[in-house]
Amino acid sequence: MTILIILCALVMLVMGFEMLLVLGVPAFLTKTFLFSRIPDPILIQKLIGGINFSTLLAIPFFIFAAELMASGQIAKRLTELIKYFVGHRLGGIGHTTIFGSMAFGSVSGSAPATVAAMGKLMYPELRNTGFSEKFSLGMIVSSAETALLIPPSITLIIYGWMTGTSITGLFIGGLGVGITLGLAFSVLVLIESLRKGVGRGEKNTAPFFGVFKAAAWALGLPVIILGGIYSGLFTPTEAAAISVVYAIFVEAFIYKNLSLSRLFNITEKAAISTTIIFVLLGVGSIISYFVTLAQVPSLITNFLTDIQAGPITFLIIINIVFFIAGMFLDPNSAQLILVPPLFPVALSMGIDPIHFGEIVCLNICIGMITPPFGLDIFVASSTLEMPVMSIINGVWPFLFINILVLLLVTYVPGLATFLPSLIAG
Repeated sequence: MTILIILCALVMLVMGFEMLLVLGVPAFLTKTFLFSRIPDPILIQKLIGGINFSTLLAIPFFIFAAELMASGQIAKRLTELIKYFVGHRLGGIGHTTIFGSMAFGSVSGSAPATVAAMGKLMYPELRNTGFSEKFSLGMIVSSAETALLIPPSITLIIYGWMTGTSITGLFIGGLGVGITLGLAFSVLVLIESLRKGVGRGEKNTAPFFGVFKAAAWALGLPVIILGGIYSGLFTPTEAAAISVVYAIFVEAFIYKNLSLSRLFNITEKAAISTTIIFVLLGVGSIISYFVTLAQVPSLITNFLTDIQAGPITFLIIINIVFFIAGMFLDPNSAQLILVPPLFPVALSMGIDPIHFGEIVCLNICIGMITPPFGLDIFVASSTLEMPVMSIINGVWPFLFINILVLLLVTYVPGLATFLPSLIAG
């Protein structure tokens, strides 16, 4: 069976899907050499059983909704409304890019989709208003990270599934962390704008009512998703399904921007993205199974006890490990490999699971833009037809801001836990 998996992984590598080689082959080699007495059918049960959770149904729905919005009018209408308020101010087009990414993230949960949508919309305007090429590219790639923090976040859904943590609580905590990161990026944009006097767009003299009316249907989506989840009216999975129905209705019948052929193409793209994620989750569940059998959490706990490491030292180690992993691994793969052994250790040290989840998610965000293999760097390169090195050169100041915010969230837990504690109370 292991030989068959390796052959499949090599074929899929040639076809452009390398993740089975990255995760699948190590998992089955581990079984062959360390747990050879385990029957092969057990692994199939773990593979299928690992993704047989209703909570994970939210992922394909949110991916589908993100593709609909990125290729339609909803993202554009949300961005135009934000630009009406801040676009004409110093650095306003930069702030529009950041807040537009946050708004798009609040209805998509996908950083790559946010890069693609906001890149097409905002890159020409950023350049026309004086921002340099590298700063514009860095801003687009980095601000898309907020989509992984501001709910609905696919990354937080996966973390909640892996650890049994309340997804609603994670969403509420992610809102605070995502806003903190967005505001930090805005400070950087303001500094750049003051230094070079750039980023001011033309003032929109149209009546506010007209601009609001044009965006009203687009605004309904975050209101329905976030309002419904936080009020307890429906679950994140139900919110995801509703978002798809709403997006199709608005794009097809209100904005009249969705034909049957375009819907088919969008569905195909969403299906491919969903398949990739679920293959990762299935194989990741096998790795988690082996991690448990090998008692890795106990080994880590014993090691930390021997060196007398407390929560502060543990969290420093976590951030360093995730940063290094993010440089070389797909962020979802890093989460699937690292969270199972580290989460029980975090609990044993009294770290709040929501706080730990936001730290993990922020590390995943950093991994998305960290050279040499940051996923969003390559998405931006493909979308904007720009050299990868140009994007990497623009990412560095935003990466520095990311690390500062990560340290702040790590050692000021209230940024992640204050809002969830209010809801719980």
